[in-house]
Amino acid sequence: MNGVPKTNEEAKVKAFAASDLLKFLIPSLVGILLFIVPITTEDGITIPVAFFAGEMNTLLGEAIPAITVFIISLSVIGSIIAVTFKPRFITESPYLNTLLNVSKFWVIARFLGMVFAILTFYQLGPEMIFSENTGGLLIYDLIPILFTTFLLAGLLLPLLLNFGLLEFFGALLIKVMRPVFTLPGRSSLDCLASWVGDGTIGVLLTTKQYEEGYYNKREAAVIATTFSVVSITFTIVVITYLNLEQYFLHYYATIIFAGLVAALIMPRIPPLSRKSNSGYEKTELKEEQSIPSGIRAAKWGFNQAVSKARTNTRVSQVVKEGVQNVLDMWMGVLPIVMAIGTVALVIAEFTPFFTYLGKPFEPILTLFQVPEATEAAQTMVVGFADMFLPAVIGSGIESELTRFVIACVSVTQLIYMSEMGGLLLGSKLPISILDLILIFIIRTLITLPIVVVIAHMIF
Repeated sequence: MNGVPKTNEEAKVKAFAASDLLKFLIPSLVGILLFIVPITTEDGITIPVAFFAGEMNTLLGEAIPAITVFIISLSVIGSIIAVTFKPRFITESPYLNTLLNVSKFWVIARFLGMVFAILTFYQLGPEMIFSENTGGLLIYDLIPILFTTFLLAGLLLPLLLNFGLLEFFGALLIKVMRPVFTLPGRSSLDCLASWVGDGTIGVLLTTKQYEEGYYNKREAAVIATTFSVVSITFTIVVITYLNLEQYFLHYYATIIFAGLVAALIMPRIPPLSRKSNSGYEKTELKEEQSIPSGIRAAKWGFNQAVSKARTNTRVSQVVKEGVQNVLDMWMGVLPIVMAIGTVALVIAEFTPFFTYLGKPFEPILTLFQVPEATEAAQTMVVGFADMFLPAVIGSGIESELTRFVIACVSVTQLIYMSEMGGLLLGSKLPISILDLILIFIIRTLITLPIVVVIAHMIF
């Protein structure tokens, strides 16, 4: 076609049996419908996986906190046994050894999460630990959502990972993702699922691909900290709490624009630019294949996708991988979210720490002619503890322009320790607490001027 002769590479793009095509198409379409396609519900716009997780959360109700306390305790007991006694059934199982035989630091962190969970659930010890704005917020509001989201997303994630969808999108978008965001083409689906769906799903998807060798350390860190945006539903909650519902379209357009600018800049500057290009230590790094000359991207992607789908010959293996995904997140991440989230919220609620940290932003906000700069300054940093705290603190500010700035900046900062920070640190992604602090500060400095300029145009 178009006078281009067939090459040896093009000959590799061969016909497949109908069963192979269906093995790619059916699971991939179901995966897209569940993880990518937004739906409208009574509570706003979301994706089916998040919607079903919410329904399950409602169905199980008060049982979830007790279940999560048990799971967190089981994780700690298993980790202590693995690290102290090293039984053969753990050390000789690659999966259990990775899940439970962790470093002493993570054993201590998991243990701290268990202590906070038990104190909160039974309302023991200092009230600052179990109050409704600290441990209570986590164990009764956040962790139940994570519990059901991890359950459904973990079980269904193989639909995106194992049946060729990432290979297909990778071939289509390799010429966009690599030069623009310095990322592999396959990350386009990952980024889209994170942006349209929920940041927690994005972290889970990124972690699995990193562990399987599809991302190097730098790529995994960039995707997890740059594209794992909060859900559309949560952005609606923030703008509604700040009484600016009539500006939602302006608000969401501002978030998208500021987020894309940050996504262009962040991978090219420290700390993300200094991350290693090596892969996960426990697997071999898979180099992204370039599209052979003379072959259309869609045709090559389709060939790679069906070839990948053909390798899935046993349903039991797919189910087993889904169950392991769930246990990874339940036992590896929930204790860390509880530990780090509680500490961060206690500091935010019961100390002036974030008020002092916000002082440097007063002259910056004043320079940008943002009204009530003194009151707004601490909202620029308190979001590091929890993304909803800026809205709570900023709700009393009279200026609509200032409340609009707070709403936009709090969402585009992305890093907050009560959920995303704990998820990232609890995962196997190559991200440290220092990385998160620097990324939070840099994202704030990048997005704040953009948001302020747009706010002055609107108000």
